[in-house]
Amino acid sequence: MKEIDRHEAFELASPFPYALAVTLDKRERPNIMGLSWWMYTSWNPLMIAIAVAHDRYTHECLEHHREFTLCFPSEGQGKDAWLCGMKSGKDTDKFQETGFKPVQSKIVKTPLIEGSTVAYECKIVKHIETGDHTLYTADVAAIHGNPDRVNHLYSIHNSKLISIGSTGKIKLDL
Repeated sequence: MKEIDRHEAFELASPFPYALAVTLDKRERPNIMGLSWWMYTSWNPLMIAIAVAHDRYTHECLEHHREFTLCFPSEGQGKDAWLCGMKSGKDTDKFQETGFKPVQSKIVKTPLIEGSTVAYECKIVKHIETGDHTLYTADVAAIHGNPDRVNHLYSIHNSKLISIGSTGKIKLDL
């Protein structure tokens, strides 16, 4: 082994499951952010954490509304999912700019994204400042899924998306 820089390490560690965090801004308008920095943090109770940079619009939204939905876009949603990671919700209504359709959540105010493979409704219970990001830890309040849409998206070094299903077959989504 040899010492490498963080960019090469990030690429070698790819792919990472790509998810969409849906939040609400101060005006109750939904915002969608693409991210790969999420993880399960507890099985009982089921908890998930997401990391969001301090300068992101989603960070502002999460500080105002302490909940989010975490949706895993399915195969065929790659272009819209990618746009959500490239444009700021401060200037763009991503539900209008993309083909995504909001679906009312069962418990939280933030909507789900129709066609997602899996979607979690999350209520933030704690946040930790970690350098240039905040790690938001949340209780999972409800879970939704589409068993007929098993292929979901993975990010390769923030440069492209691929879809992988339960069969292990890989398909470039963008």
